[in-house]
Amino acid sequence: MSSSSYAHLTGNDESSFHTHLAGKEITQNRNWMENLPHDVVVAIMQKVGTIDILNNIQNVCVSWRKICQDPALWKSIDMHHFGDLLDRDVLVEMTKHAIDRSCGQLIDINLVYFGNDDLLKYITDRKNQLRRLRIVMCRDITDEGLSEASENLSSIEELHIYLGDISLLKYITHVGLYNVGCNCPVLKSLTFNQQGAMMESYEHDFDPNTEALAISRTMPQLRHLSLFGNHMTDIGLQAILDACPSLESLDLRKCFKINLSGELGRRCSFIKTLKLPNDSTNDYDFDYQGYEFYYSYDDDDYS
Repeated sequence: MSSSSYAHLTGNDESSFHTHLAGKEITQNRNWMENLPHDVVVAIMQKVGTIDILNNIQNVCVSWRKICQDPALWKSIDMHHFGDLLDRDVLVEMTKHAIDRSCGQLIDINLVYFGNDDLLKYITDRKNQLRRLRIVMCRDITDEGLSEASENLSSIEELHIYLGDISLLKYITHVGLYNVGCNCPVLKSLTFNQQGAMMESYEHDFDPNTEALAISRTMPQLRHLSLFGNHMTDIGLQAILDACPSLESLDLRKCFKINLSGELGRRCSFIKTLKLPNDSTNDYDFDYQGYEFYYSYDDDDYS
């Protein structure tokens, strides 16, 4: 990491006196937040996002820098990165620095478009209270890394994994899910969403139910499950319904290999919040349409 990048990261860069908060420029001589209660200021800064806090907010003035040292500010770390703004190695170091500042109070972390097994290990090796982990299209986080990390995630309640194109589908599979289920007994909410190609188009021995079966065998306590774009058949869905009687929400959008016209459909109808294969994706977190060109199938495959 360059010295200038590290200066921004550690708050030692005295040259930065301007930043942006909610789209408005804040300058050093407008410290209106100094009159607010400390916990209110922390809540406001948390809305900005971790990257802006480390790169900008902490450099506005001495009082803001002091607030940015408070572990309470780092209970939730949002590393929402759009893929082309900062070097991935810099982002990893920034995340580690934010984790260190949490001083064991970390509850929620969001990694978007970057991250690797080493970073996951860094997160879970620290004594913290992590209850929510969100991994979005992080191609360098693998089954091996997730499995090892899960051994130190006994308190986690929510795990959200979003996979993108076909190159990502090979990194986190049923193996990682199975180990998570074995090691995380209080996990209540799981997202395992896929937006890429149908793997059987490329692998003749592909079993579409491996992930569903891993979930059914190790996560009976689930209350919320999202399997957007999953390849499972009726066999996988039935296994989940049999094993997870406490499900309150189930997202099956783009799961085109299941048939909900019979008994499976009747059983699913009792789930409080149910999203069906052909339901709208307008409220989905990412642009699903951008991945449809990967698909290769005939309409008869889903009849």
